[in-house]
Amino acid sequence: MTKKTLLVFSLLCFMFCIESSAKKFPVLKFEQTTIDFGELDPDNPQVTCVFKFTNVGKSKLIINQVKTTCGCTTADYTKDPISPGATGFITVKYDGTATRPGRIMKTIQIYSNAKEGMSRVFIRGELKSLPREQKHK
Repeated sequence: MTKKTLLVFSLLCFMFCIESSAKKFPVLKFEQTTIDFGELDPDNPQVTCVFKFTNVGKSKLIINQVKTTCGCTTADYTKDPISPGATGFITVKYDGTATRPGRIMKTIQIYSNAKEGMSRVFIRGELKSLPREQKHK
């Protein structure tokens, strides 16, 4: 009976340790995950937006890398560790100068030490074409 009790006690301790360590991850919480630029001016199709987030987890958040889906989109981000309760930023720039007219939907992937490992935010809009008379000048 003593071995059984010791085994049960050991398993309970092990489960408690796993549960308590699992709750110590940082957690990214974005104010918004999609920013819609609407119609972009074909004469100046360059826009910038900022995704603000808070670390709502229990340990420091470290962003390792931010990737964009194409060369027309770049991102800069908070490089310092973000303490629990603190905020950070991801600044995204879209340049549609060499892009064909039409709808745009770009994905920005955020790699961090958060429990989920990778998060995504999105930008979208529509690049209008130049009026016919301006195309032939």
